[in-house]
Amino acid sequence: MTLPLPIPPCAKRDGLSGLGCERFEYASTMATTLLAPVKTEREILEHSMTEDDPNANVQPPSEVGNQPRWGPRHRGAQELAELYSPGKRLQEWVCVVVCCTLCISAGILMAKYLRADASLLLAAIAGVLTADFASGVVHWAADTWGAVDLPIIGKNFLRPFREHHIDPTSITRHDFIETNGDNFAITIPVLARIVWQLLTYDKYHIDEQFHWIAYWYLCCIFVAMTNQIHKWSHTYFGLPAWVVLLQEWHIVLPRRHHRIHHVAPHETYFCITTGWLNWPLEKLHFWSTLETIIEALTGCKPRADDLKWAQKRS
Repeated sequence: MTLPLPIPPCAKRDGLSGLGCERFEYASTMATTLLAPVKTEREILEHSMTEDDPNANVQPPSEVGNQPRWGPRHRGAQELAELYSPGKRLQEWVCVVVCCTLCISAGILMAKYLRADASLLLAAIAGVLTADFASGVVHWAADTWGAVDLPIIGKNFLRPFREHHIDPTSITRHDFIETNGDNFAITIPVLARIVWQLLTYDKYHIDEQFHWIAYWYLCCIFVAMTNQIHKWSHTYFGLPAWVVLLQEWHIVLPRRHHRIHHVAPHETYFCITTGWLNWPLEKLHFWSTLETIIEALTGCKPRADDLKWAQKRS
């Protein structure tokens, strides 16, 4: 799909040389290509679950035969949900408690070194961008490779990604612990090191490295909050007004923006903290290039396990 440009072609304008005309046409073509939507409205409507339309007033038929293509009645989604175990629940609880303890401790220890300046703002922006990119890498890797039947990581870490594609609204039914446990776990080693630095380094070394410490601390906060932000991007009813405002200003991941990822076969827009990096990474063909290289080296097909579960309708 291309976007119509409001400027007529060179042949219909005066005052441009042949070279100038060619340059303008090239610039116009590039602008049209860059501004073209990643997914069209029709693709979004036909190939993703309409989460903001629970009564299916505008959704095309979402069933193949008598079996649903997605949603909580999908057989694959039900099987995956049943694999959530008490052991996994315990791991999430422990990670949330440890992460919160470390985060609060680090914040208290950092308070006396805090200085409001431009470098702190840069640390915050860098932390957001790092978290957004990290969320994309983890999301892409878990969506694209591996299988639920792999030992340890399959049921514990890949299962939620498979369930989420078949039943995107399942995350809105998860409580705080189930939603955030794994993301909190990722931050524990970094937060532990920050607390250790603040407790053992002398004041001179802490002052010298404080902006790096602040960068990693803020990055951890954004990483820890990523799946909560992701949950909000699937919540179309009952969100607090301040969350909606953050989404509308694209400070956190907007709902409409994230719908692009949920267009089957879920091969783009993987960054889910703010989503700021999705468009440039897509235009650079970053994920598809990685997939081509890995497939050439290993012979593994991207999203093969994801497709297997999506087809498990009965």
